[in-house]
Amino acid sequence: MHLTILGTRDSWHVTQLCHAADDAGFDLEVRPFRSLTATFHPHGLFTQGSPTNLLETDAVLVRHLPPGSLEQVVFRMDALHRLEGLGIPVINPPRAIEACVDKHLSTVRLLEAQLPIPRTVVCETSRSALEAFEELQGDVVVKPLFGSEGRGVIRVSRRSDAKELFDELEARDAVLHLQEYVRHQGFDVRALVIGERVIASMRRWATGEDFRTNVACGGRGEPYPLSETEERLAIAATRAIGARQGGVDLITDERGRTVVLEVNSNPGFKKLVEVTGVEVARAVIEDVRESIVGGGMNQGSQRPTPPGR
Repeated sequence: MHLTILGTRDSWHVTQLCHAADDAGFDLEVRPFRSLTATFHPHGLFTQGSPTNLLETDAVLVRHLPPGSLEQVVFRMDALHRLEGLGIPVINPPRAIEACVDKHLSTVRLLEAQLPIPRTVVCETSRSALEAFEELQGDVVVKPLFGSEGRGVIRVSRRSDAKELFDELEARDAVLHLQEYVRHQGFDVRALVIGERVIASMRRWATGEDFRTNVACGGRGEPYPLSETEERLAIAATRAIGARQGGVDLITDERGRTVVLEVNSNPGFKKLVEVTGVEVARAVIEDVRESIVGGGMNQGSQRPTPPGR
């Protein structure tokens, strides 16, 4: 079986996945997104330096979707949709990647699935954001619409600071994403879901004066067994996003109510491996194999033949 990983070989995660794929007997290629080339006479999707037509690969594992212009991002997502449309398992599916990249869309998906989430307001003007700031009890977390690993996330609890920040964001033509600050016990939970089950989980503590628990921001991790409620929410949130694999962030407030903060379609797992000892890369590759045998997200689907082949 042939597997293409979209990422870069200098990544720790890709290195681990390559070892696991080699052990599983995959014929493996690693290619960056920027090397994608679509052809239509004949029909094909190639990567620079490789003769392999991705339209003929057995599965594509998306490990890293790099930042880029709107045109670049749209082209990359179109390529993934093209692969999926031909019945090639893409992990995660483009629909899931699009939802996780866009916090507004992911919030909609979670709400449609009737999952508990913090009160959230998304708007474009400073005036609307200030009104939302008051409605959310004057203590909010402002997140960039596109982003991960806690980058650009700011907690604001003073109106003067809020107005200054909102004015600045509006001047930059940004979309303002406000979420109520959930008062908690100083930690949140990261659950890694693969193939409809949680394979690893940890508790993440904020360090110093930073309220963010993200490991990339200095958060500290430790093993944590999920409650039945947390496990159910993690699996349901991953399903709501349309992902086969997802890193789900959960938090429990002071009253004992657990909510879903967000879902990541391309979660880092280095700290999870360090903390839990779970062989995450092996589980990821095994899920890839199952997706090939089962036909991706749609079990039993038959792959159509690309036109011109």
